[in-house]
Amino acid sequence: MESVRKRARELGIAPGILPTGPLNAITDVHPVEVGHVTVIEGDDIRTGATAILPHRENVYQRKVPAGIAVGNGYGKLTGSTQIRELGEIETPIVLTNTLCVPRAAEAILDWVLALPGNEAVTTVNPVVGETNDGRLNNIRYRVLTPDMFRRAIDEATGGPVDEGSVGAGTGTMAFGWKGGIGTSSRVIPNLLGGYSVGVLVQSNFGGVLQILGVPVGRALGRYYLKDVLSRGDADGSIMIILATDAPLSDRNLSRLARRALFGLARTGASFVNGSGDYAIAFSVADDVRRTPERRQALSAIANLPNELISPLFQAAIEATEEAILNSLFTAATINGNNGFVGEAIPLDRVLDMLGGGAGKTA
Repeated sequence: MESVRKRARELGIAPGILPTGPLNAITDVHPVEVGHVTVIEGDDIRTGATAILPHRENVYQRKVPAGIAVGNGYGKLTGSTQIRELGEIETPIVLTNTLCVPRAAEAILDWVLALPGNEAVTTVNPVVGETNDGRLNNIRYRVLTPDMFRRAIDEATGGPVDEGSVGAGTGTMAFGWKGGIGTSSRVIPNLLGGYSVGVLVQSNFGGVLQILGVPVGRALGRYYLKDVLSRGDADGSIMIILATDAPLSDRNLSRLARRALFGLARTGASFVNGSGDYAIAFSVADDVRRTPERRQALSAIANLPNELISPLFQAAIEATEEAILNSLFTAATINGNNGFVGEAIPLDRVLDMLGGGAGKTA
């Protein structure tokens, strides 16, 4: 079991009540694309980048509405203030490590300015999220280059999403175990609109791991404050990216992003002082895109009303919880900087605690 890492549902662990999309991934929300660049060099470089594209068209010209939620703000979320002010995203979203944020922003600028139709553009708001992979990665080397970030954007595709120790999750840790990239999705019943919500996480945080309410972290003997005195072992961060095809306003996308933090809480996160816990939500619905025509004149824009949004909240909570579990379950053990070992969570022991796992739901 330990030689082959598996997603939560492959082990029979299925949080929540809503069905997943076909891939159980953020790319179930068409036309979202994801790309990774993974860099593993020598004994101490364990890092990478992950790019999320709301759509493959010129996103600067066809901006998407967006909202942000902050659980604890110890982080470097580039572009966040303009998203909050204008309620929109105009570039790909790139995730990486803390010290490479400026290079990621530079790469996004180069990529957007080079797009046909952007020849007169003089201002761009790049969106870059980060977590600190400095335990496994020699982060001060800053090995990631703008070319690597552009490659993550250029090579982004729909379809299945690689998870675990890849891309921006290559050097991350979660709950004392190897963390990484995880994804999941939920589909609302047709009677309630048939909309989809997809989530991708870069997990690198701490707490007391719970799986379907079972105190797994405590049982495994690895959790925050285990030795009473804090050693900073819950420090870190998580980036949560949510996509939906529901026609939501930026205000309701901010509300959707906040629900992702509740999904994070379900897994046992401690939201400590040294953690940056961020969620970004955007809608890809054609009817809500901020096109040049809609930005120049009064226009009618679709808007799912408040009374119909609650099922999407449930979807965001469930997909976030499962994406985090997938980031843990698919991540393999990695040796890294200064001999530090990022151990994969032992799936056999987890299943024993959950009574075998098969068919288990929240």
